[in-house]
This record gives sequence, structure tokens and C-alpha cells, in this order.
Amino acid sequence: MENFVVIDLGSNSVRMTITRINEDGTHETVTHMKEFVRLSENMGEKKILQPAAIERTMKALHSFKDIYKKLDNVRIKAVATAAVRQASNQKAFLKQVKSEIGINLEVISGTQEAYYDYIGVTETLPITNAILIDTGGASIEIVLVQNGKVTNLISIPIGSVTISSEYDLGNHVSASELFKAVISINEIFQNIWWLKNGLNLPIIGLGGSNRTLAKINRRRDRLFNMEDVHGYQIKDTQVNKTFEDIISLDFEGRKEVPGISKDRADIIVGGLIPVILLMNYLDSEKITFSTSGLRVGILYERLHDILRENVANQ
Repeated sequence: MENFVVIDLGSNSVRMTITRINEDGTHETVTHMKEFVRLSENMGEKKILQPAAIERTMKALHSFKDIYKKLDNVRIKAVATAAVRQASNQKAFLKQVKSEIGINLEVISGTQEAYYDYIGVTETLPITNAILIDTGGASIEIVLVQNGKVTNLISIPIGSVTISSEYDLGNHVSASELFKAVISINEIFQNIWWLKNGLNLPIIGLGGSNRTLAKINRRRDRLFNMEDVHGYQIKDTQVNKTFEDIISLDFEGRKEVPGISKDRADIIVGGLIPVILLMNYLDSEKITFSTSGLRVGILYERLHDILRENVANQ
């Protein structure tokens, strides 16, 4: 039996999942934790991780360690994504994590992140042809899936935190700044040559902002177990109406919307612009939400490794 710990340090939050893997490959999740750390906050043009953000992150990692250090036979896979990937003080930060926490934090590339998303989605949802979009705090991963296989993928170094900051979308949303953001992201999509191969395909939404979109609509429809958004679908008209409602509110107003956490109210406008524009760009009529992305992809990578080891030892 193995306690497999996956730590995912993103730009907005850090998450930990602990899965108990039995010798026969069966498994069950025993712990899931999340802390909002805003690691990418105020990085600026020089892309420097700030002391306050680092302090929040280290506090969260210490709280995670307090949990997994009590377990037996622990195997840890800890990864960092866009914020650390872009940071000019990356080496010093990784050294601090190693010194204080005792783990090797692996900085994965954007394409690795996108591929893990693909694994997590296709292992848990019946996907044949689709476009996956994972909107994080400081990056967006997009994957084109055709006949169940990855044909193209990309990581774009913008996200909910960076878009909201650059275009001042945290409180009152001005028409001029919203227009600038829309034009900028549309231009990015137009420069991805293979993206139109996803025309009319369903969209699979991952990441905190896209999950928030699902939670808002589940609460609006008063569905049972409103937090369970995996596999949940809504139409493009619902997506557009939700966004219309959100941009009409200021920061305090958004905090009162059922489904929007108070920690995400200032970045949700920037976080939803990419999926709104992508659905419009590809003329997609619906979006399906997935809670299985990077961490689940890493888990299934480990499960496949164990399966191969068991076969080799037979």
C-alpha cells in the first residue's frame, strides 16, 4: 500500500491530494486540501515572487506536511506551474521549499501541464473529440483532442490573476478595459493556427474560474450536490448570461453571488473571458466541466507505472 501525495502549486492556489493505492492498483482519495495563496500576486514585469506571497505559500505547504508526515509509505509528487515557471527568483524559491519543507518542487512546462490535464479528463470522462481549456491564475492550457488522442496543445502565459490585474477588472469593470482585454485574448486565439480544427466541438472546462462558472449555474438551478460539477454541462446561452450578470457587478456585489468564493471575486471576470471568447470563436454550443485535471493526470500516470511494474514482475 502506498500513500501517494500530489501537491499542485499554482498561481492562485496550492492543492494537495492524498490517494491510498493498494497493491492491486485499486485506489481511493483519503485527503484533499486547498489554500488560496496568490503566489503570482504583484509579480510585475520583472516576474518576481513577492515576500508576502511566498510566506502564504510556505505556510500552506507546512500545513500540508503536517498531514502527510503522519502517514506510512509516502510517495510525493510536487509540481509548480505558471507563477514559479515565470519567476525570475525561481531558484531561490525552490531552494527555500527544499530547505523548509524537504520536498523537491518540480517546475513543469506548460505543455506538460496541458498533457496532464488531458490524461485527467480522458481517464474520467467519455471524451472523443473536444477542446480542453484550463484557465489558471497565470496561464491557460488548451488541448485539441481528436479520436481520443491529443493532436495539439499549447500553454499561454496569461490567466485569471494576470488578466484581471492588467485590465483592472477586480472591482468596477469599465467598458474600455473590458474591450482591451477581449481584443487582446481574441488576437491570441487567432494566432493559434490549429485552433479552428476545433470548430463546433464541445468545450471541456477546467481550472478554478471555469469551475466557478459551473457552481454559479448549479446553484441558480438549485441542483442537488451543488459542489459536484464533474461532468456537468451548460449551454453557451447560459454561459453568456452568467458573464453578463457578473460584469455588471462590482467586487462587493460579486462576493454575494452564490457560487463565487470571496477569494475569487476579484479575478473571476478575467478568469471567465478566455472561455467566453473560445466558445464564441469555435461556435461551441455547450461546455462540460471537469474537476479532473493536473492532479488526477499525475495520479493516473502513477497508476499506469504501478500496472507496468506488476506486469513486469509476474
